[in-house]
Amino acid sequence: MSTSTLNVEDAVRARYSKAAEEREPALCCPVTYDPKLLEAIPAEVKERDYGCGNPAPYLRRGETVLDLGSGSGKIAFIASQVVGPEGRVIGVDMNDDMLALARRSIGEFAKNVGYANVEFKKGRIQDLALDLGRIDARLVERPVRSALDLGELETEMARLRRELPLIPSESIDVVVSNCVLNLVRPEDKLGLFKEIHRVLKRGGRAVISDIVCDEDVPEHLMADAELWSGCISGALREDHFLEAFENAGLYGVTLLERDDKPWRTVEGIELRSVVVAAYKGKEGPCLDQKHAVIYKGPFHTVKDDDGHILRRGVRSAVCAKTFDIYMREPYRAHFEAVLPLTLVPLDEAPQFAAAACTGDAVLRHPRETKGLDYNVTTEASAGACAPGADGKASCC
Repeated sequence: MSTSTLNVEDAVRARYSKAAEEREPALCCPVTYDPKLLEAIPAEVKERDYGCGNPAPYLRRGETVLDLGSGSGKIAFIASQVVGPEGRVIGVDMNDDMLALARRSIGEFAKNVGYANVEFKKGRIQDLALDLGRIDARLVERPVRSALDLGELETEMARLRRELPLIPSESIDVVVSNCVLNLVRPEDKLGLFKEIHRVLKRGGRAVISDIVCDEDVPEHLMADAELWSGCISGALREDHFLEAFENAGLYGVTLLERDDKPWRTVEGIELRSVVVAAYKGKEGPCLDQKHAVIYKGPFHTVKDDDGHILRRGVRSAVCAKTFDIYMREPYRAHFEAVLPLTLVPLDEAPQFAAAACTGDAVLRHPRETKGLDYNVTTEASAGACAPGADGKASCC
């Protein structure tokens, strides 16, 4: 049997529907969660959780979070407490049994924490624009009995994606997922990462826990329904997993966590849990406001996702967009900002030199940031070299 003859969605749906009713330990890796955050979560939610990591520590208060493949709702309920009442959490899953479990737990959870900021929606994580709940309701009223009916349904699906998307574009601060991306068919994975990019706000990020492998999974394992639904056959090779974020237009892809020991080994292939972060926001024009940055090290030379090559200690010219990126996570700790004495207004800023947008960064002469007429001479400021506690000067 080849992967083309295996219905991956049916295999995954059947196994997780059963796991929603009766706990299946083989579906999850050992993960440590903050016990205080678990106290407010209903017991049946915790018992039916099948994850491999914990993206919640990388969330912040007040954020809007999208949980892909939310399952029983455990990560969504943990995230709810991290983002607080000012934040919002949306879980998306296609499995009716898991959705029923998560939804019936909302009331008890809200009572325990004192606020309600979690909801669960039906959809495929590789098609976050299509609201499957609306499709289900339509099919009850208008079942598909002919090719004409099918055509009308497809037209309605296109309209819903366009006019009433399940998750609107640029509406999410953080996309999280816990051991779900590997369950998506290979042919749908590109669309999955593109959808993550689409729904994120500019400056938003994805924090994804998933199972990866150290070697490519062979065809005969990919044809095994049990291994597919068990988070094995669909695992991406670890380097390809990180590349998938980059290929979708995200930047700053960072391996936050990687288990030393594999969760499972199948035919010599090691499968382990990782947590990866990736960011959105490198799109847009390159305008020159006379910014510069100094890469602090420790490497002699680094290359970013836009192809800029920066050398340690060099005052490198960057456009306003790149400067803003470097001043945010995950780059901020690695750069010193060199601000222009007089900032060129953005609406007056010229296009950044095309030659400086990729390859070796161009040196920004100090006079470019200070101004050509800058001719200041200063005296030592009073107290700058005042005696310290030992009576000696504190500088010079």
